[in-house]
Order: sequence, then structure tokens, then C-alpha cells
Amino acid sequence: MQRLIVAVLLAAAACLAGPAGDGHAQVFRPAQFVLDNGMQVVLIEDHRAPVVHHMVWYKVGAADEQPGVTGVAHYLEHLMFKGTSSLGPGEFSRNVAREGGRDNAFTSSDYTGYFQTIARDRLELVMRMEAERMTQLRPRPEDAAPELQVVLQERLSRVENNPAALFGEQFDAAQYLSHPYGRPVIGWPQEVAKLTLDDAMGFYRTHYAPNNAILVVAGDVTPADLRRLAEKHYGMVPMRPVPPRIRPQEPPQLAARRLSMADPRVAQPSLRRSYLAPSRSAGETQHSVPLSVLSEILNAPTGRLHAALVKDDGPAVSAGAWYQSLSLDATTFAFGASPKPGRSLDEVEAGLDRVIAAILADGVSEQELRQAKTVMQAETVYARDSLSNAARIFGSALTTGLTVEDVEAWPRLVDAVTAEQVMAAARHVFDLRRSVTGHLLPKQQS
Repeated sequence: MQRLIVAVLLAAAACLAGPAGDGHAQVFRPAQFVLDNGMQVVLIEDHRAPVVHHMVWYKVGAADEQPGVTGVAHYLEHLMFKGTSSLGPGEFSRNVAREGGRDNAFTSSDYTGYFQTIARDRLELVMRMEAERMTQLRPRPEDAAPELQVVLQERLSRVENNPAALFGEQFDAAQYLSHPYGRPVIGWPQEVAKLTLDDAMGFYRTHYAPNNAILVVAGDVTPADLRRLAEKHYGMVPMRPVPPRIRPQEPPQLAARRLSMADPRVAQPSLRRSYLAPSRSAGETQHSVPLSVLSEILNAPTGRLHAALVKDDGPAVSAGAWYQSLSLDATTFAFGASPKPGRSLDEVEAGLDRVIAAILADGVSEQELRQAKTVMQAETVYARDSLSNAARIFGSALTTGLTVEDVEAWPRLVDAVTAEQVMAAARHVFDLRRSVTGHLLPKQQS
């Protein structure tokens, strides 16, 4: 699940961000409409093969959970496969597999998604089943408790047995003083263990409604056919009141935070640094596109981080930066690096500080800017080659406050970024008072 979420976010960060577009289709040329019950529908036509990728995105995620029940959004995701009024436990997935398709789901802080890839002439089947479990989920009590154990085992295998994942949880909790982004999507273990079927069904009844969902389909179907099927199946689901997404917001962050974690399972020490940053939908959003460009400049094979920290006698064996622009609330701009044998994390951190200081003092060059834009425009073109990537780009954008027009405007927005805007964005974000720096160490180095 976590790898899937990261893949979605990285793809989206490469292909999205920025202020509202001008309404002219430039990338995917999607069709869009809204059903009478408020469900938004987006179609990315692709007739190269008789296949469709069908996704339903709910505008609710782990950050919308109430305190004390972390992990309930993810637990509900599991229970969505445990039966409806007409489908038995697991029958949804068996039906998809019987028709030669595949299906799965994922949970993030801001959204939850369910998807199927299937032959064009089986699209109505998955739409009928997905519409049914939107309103008629019926997990049995005897299935709910074992599924909670599955969730706990997933946490054990992917988090408890992974020092980097455990460190990441502690790191995120330090970055966010108040906002629920500081809580793990999979939930804190002591709270997950106490989740009940009533907790999950309460979350379901509160948030799973057509007017809180987005249908995204990519593939071999026309707008007229999709509208007919969507109205037939999803259009019959009644609209319901959904609470507004009111979350605790970050207070002013006035002090740099540091943490160190040691674990005997760690083979390679690592450094992580993150800064609170505006997202496309929150804070000083005008910095979003320039921050995406800056991330590309830093990460290029011949970019700033490689040249300063890895190349020749640099102290690091690897170094990278990432910026998650698709976030309903304030996000982060982060760095990571690991030292070469015989070199220390202190050396790596000092080198990172010099890279950041140089950007703050001198900005970026026009050559760096041109190269970054070329790569980012190429990534936009490549994104059109995958049905699933196209659908996920739109889903992750629309559930975090963007519009179809924002997605389509991306090439123009990237092309318009200036070196001055990149420097202004860096100066806005790279403030140590809003940062967390962490060292992950083998036990003997603690």
C-alpha cells in the first residue's frame, strides 16, 4: 500500500501543480461531467486497445480520521472487499479476475481509491459492483475481526520490521505539530488494535457518498457511453450530507527540530531533512510550480545534489530531494542522503547545508532551468502512455483541490517559471525554523 501511495504521489508531483489553468486542453484532453447526485466524472479516452482503467476516488483519507481511531480509513478499505448486499466476501475481486481483469485499492492521507483494469466490454460489470458497494457494504462480524488482524500483520511486516518506515513515522510526527499529516496512514498500532466494525462502518456512512466521490475512467470508451453507464449505475445512488473537511492546521513553526534513531537492523546510516512547504492547494500556492522545478534541478543526474554530495570526493553515496505538491494542506520539501563508507552524516549534512545556502544566495542558472523544464515536459508526454497513470494523476489532483483545467495547464505553467520565481520559492521554504533533521543510525553508532 505504501509503495503504491508513494508511486502515485511521485507521478503526480512530476506532472501536476500550479495555479488554475486557462481552460484549454493541452495534455490529456479529458471529457468531464457531473451526475445529478453530485458525483464528478472524468474520462481520458484512449482507443489503442479494448481496455479500460476504472477508478472511484473518495475525498477522504487518514487525515480526516477522528483522534484515537487512526487507521480506520485503511481498515475500511480492507472491509470494502468483504461483501455487499448481493456479493459475498471476496466475490468482487473473484468476478473481476474471472473476466481477466485485476483490481485493488489504496489509502492516503487525503483520499482513498478503488480501481479495476478490465476489458472494455466488462466495464459495466465493475461499475455495477462498485456502485453497489458505495451504498450497500455488508461485511460480516465474523470477517471483520480476522481482517483487522490482516491489517495489523501488514503494519508489522511493512512498518515494524522496517527501521526506515519506523523512522519515517517519528519524523512525520515531528514535522507536523498539530496537523493530522503527522499521523501514519496505517495508524498507530495501539489504536489499530482497538478498531471495531462499528468504527469502520461509521466512517463509511459518514464519508462514502457519490457527492464525495470522483469517477475517473481511462481507456476505450466514448463520453456518450460512459455517461449512459454512469447515470445507470452511479446515478441511482442517492446524495447524502457529507461533513466539511475541517482539519487542525499548523501553528507557526518557530524552532528547528532534530531527532536521532538507532536500530541494529540498519545497515546504512541515512540523513533526512524536510521543510514545511506550501502545496498546490494550501499556503503560498504561487511557489508550487517553482518548487517542482527546483526539485528537478536538485535531482537531475548532473544536478546540484549529485555534483556537491556524490560526485568525486563528495561525502554521500546517494542524495535526493522530493516535493509532494498534491496535498490538500501544507506539505513538505524534503532531502535524503546516505554517507559513503568512512564518511559521516555530519559531513553529509554540512554538504547539504552548503547546497541550500548557495541556492538561497545565488539562485539557479538559466541552463539548469532549461534542462529541468525539458525533462518535466517530457515526463508529461510519457504520462499519456499509461491508462493507470493518467487516471491516477486526475484522481489525486481532483481530490486535493485542483481542477481538470489545472492538470491540462501544466505544460504552460512549467514553461512560464523563471529563475527569480525559483529563488523566491526557495527563500520562502528553506527556513530552518520550519524544518526537521533526522539521523537514522545502526545501533552501535547511537
